[in-house]
Amino acid sequence: MSSVIITSIVILVFVAHLINVSKNSFPIPDLVFAQKNNKSIVPLSGPILKDNHLAIEMVATGINFPASMSFLDSDDILVTEKNTGMVKRILNGVILKEPLLTVNIENYWESGLLGIAVDKGTVDSNPIYVYIYYSSPVREERENDYNKNQTIEGNMLYRYEYHDGKLVNQKLVLKIPYPQNYTGIHNGGAVLVGPDKNIYLVAGDLGHPVTKAQNVKNNLTVNGSSAIFRITKDGLPAKGNPFGGDMAKYNAYGLRNSFGIGFDPVTGKLWDTENGPWYGDEINLVESGFNSGYNKIMGFWKRIAPDEIELLKDTSDIDFVDFNGKGKYSAPELAWNETVALTAIKFLNSNKYGNEYQNDVFVGSVLPNGNLYHFDLNSDRTKLALSGPLKDKIVDNSEESKDIVFGQNFGIISDIAVGPDGYLYILSLTKGKIYRIIPT
Repeated sequence: MSSVIITSIVILVFVAHLINVSKNSFPIPDLVFAQKNNKSIVPLSGPILKDNHLAIEMVATGINFPASMSFLDSDDILVTEKNTGMVKRILNGVILKEPLLTVNIENYWESGLLGIAVDKGTVDSNPIYVYIYYSSPVREERENDYNKNQTIEGNMLYRYEYHDGKLVNQKLVLKIPYPQNYTGIHNGGAVLVGPDKNIYLVAGDLGHPVTKAQNVKNNLTVNGSSAIFRITKDGLPAKGNPFGGDMAKYNAYGLRNSFGIGFDPVTGKLWDTENGPWYGDEINLVESGFNSGYNKIMGFWKRIAPDEIELLKDTSDIDFVDFNGKGKYSAPELAWNETVALTAIKFLNSNKYGNEYQNDVFVGSVLPNGNLYHFDLNSDRTKLALSGPLKDKIVDNSEESKDIVFGQNFGIISDIAVGPDGYLYILSLTKGKIYRIIPT
């Protein structure tokens, strides 16, 4: 048996073991934990594509656990390093020696320097804004091994101005406080500048699904978790948001966790990916006021016991929180019955690969070793164009997903971008690389 096959089996068994041991944990933190403890995880062979008219080239390598990227210009990319708190600038494929910015972060589990978005504005004289989302440190004061007090901070979205190779004039635009006994999971992290010029940010339940935004009716609080935020460049509630009060900055709610949001360039509508525990990964069309249904439902399933789920054919009897009719549950456009841990989502607003792929949607994943999925949309672009065994909107096994797999072996895909050149760029968390897909 070849060493590659042996390595592949070891990794998949390892990840499967982690999922089975902790079914409420996303695989990324387990791999992060292993990396931080110097355990050896050898990646599988290099990435491959199904379409032999396309090829993969490496743009940059040697990045330390990169979580997200955003373009300043052609061949000029800003990348966040999850664990170091550094914003690296990659110019013509070379990582500049000095980081653009270093922030003090918490990097336990899924915490860290998570999201970045460049906003060039609409006028040349406007400042270039760079939005950065990160987890501030949690300081612990221990009396002994059993008692500890946490100094609670939170996940922060800061706005910087980019001037002469530096990020300056820091401004806090959003703070999501940590819950008590914060465990470091489900922080979300994707940040986008929308076509409406507002800022969109996704956050998970922070490991504590106990508020009204997670469809818990007997709790009156809303703490900034389980949200897709829609705010102005200064951090104010954007005009037209569906909710008021504590949820004035929310555009959607009811999310367990998400690593991906993206806008359809044709309709301007927002889509997201969402992570289930060991089942129920989702791809969703996110309308204003969207309720993703967590923790009443994940995917098309309801949990009826700690290790048992039930497929729901009807959700009319589910007692969702609708905030006086302003929120509306909507079922996923596709869900996996066994987790592949979906990550980034991106629409290809380019014809560089021909009309076949223009304006189609691409979705990254963790398992198995970084699949890149590809989907067409239906005629009115409100649903994925699914056929064969996927017509029921459920991926039951890897055999059913063969037709939607576009690429494989990218490691953990942490971000996807369309560059100024119109090509897809893939960021690999575990391989520390940026890949570009080009025509052959």
